[in-house]
Amino acid sequence: MSNPPKQVRYRDAGVDIDEGDRAVNAIKKFARQTFTGSVLTDIGSFGAAYALSGFRRPVLVSSADGVGTKLKVAFLAGRHGTVGEDLVNHCVNDIAVQGAAPLFFLDYFAIGKLDARVAAEVVSGMARGCRRNGCALIGGETAEMPGMYQAGEYDLAGFIVGAAERGHLITGQGIREGDALIGLPSTGLHTNGYSLARKLLFETAGYSAETFLPEVGTTAARALLAVHRSYLRPIRALIEARLLRGAAHITGGGITGNTPRMLPGGLAAAIDTSSWRVPPLFELLRRLGNVPESDYRRTFNLGVGMIFAVPVRSAARAEAALGRIGESPFRIGSVIAHRRGRPRVEFR
Repeated sequence: MSNPPKQVRYRDAGVDIDEGDRAVNAIKKFARQTFTGSVLTDIGSFGAAYALSGFRRPVLVSSADGVGTKLKVAFLAGRHGTVGEDLVNHCVNDIAVQGAAPLFFLDYFAIGKLDARVAAEVVSGMARGCRRNGCALIGGETAEMPGMYQAGEYDLAGFIVGAAERGHLITGQGIREGDALIGLPSTGLHTNGYSLARKLLFETAGYSAETFLPEVGTTAARALLAVHRSYLRPIRALIEARLLRGAAHITGGGITGNTPRMLPGGLAAAIDTSSWRVPPLFELLRRLGNVPESDYRRTFNLGVGMIFAVPVRSAARAEAALGRIGESPFRIGSVIAHRRGRPRVEFR
């Protein structure tokens, strides 16, 4: 009689259920710190329930996004505490420009071999971002998938839902020729352009994550891992002052690709390139790769994270309102008529 086959456990296939339980327990602790009275279910339910209240004619606004290859820098540096906040803030900005207040957030965290410590660092960043933006981290998926990712690597994505009164949505349809464009600074690359930035810094220049960059005043890793900031507060300030006609979150595609997303047909943006100082990190990247101007403007935000369209007669009031909450706005340009055959964004 032949011997029975050797027992094979799930752990032998690369999935450690015990480590998964440790990760989930840590995640529950951070998520519960973000709960509001509208959250009706605990972490671990098959579906998350949220009670919508306080709106008369609510419109739900949703968005999904990821952190992209900025994660590669986190892997290289062994620092995972900020990428979760990056994810939340990016998603918050995407719905805030349409006038929505964030309600709740769900995440997707996938890794080849689960490390509860790393998962806790990532989720703690998400929880911090949710708390600061006033939304609840109500659920998500933590997936251990052996063979899908290289050792020490993971992927991260998020889904956000917000709400606005139907009559208060910011659609950009009220933007008019002559309106002023006001910019707010970014805090770095945010979550875009990292494939090019990593190539320039780590391949072309041969730097390591801990190489000190004199032009920037910090290490490569710290410069690249600067948190993608939230613009929720300044957006709400302009909405409450009834000054905001449109807003553009400057993400992938840069000023060139994102400004037109808020403009109605027949209009374009004239951008004054002398109105702000491009931060040294971007200039270093351009110099390292002799990056063509068109790629430079379409890949990086160049120090501009958000652009607002406001009536020109109210521009000074808008700038003052932003200044009162600690922002440093600058008049970046104006709305012009779009002429056939010309770009939707003209740099001057």
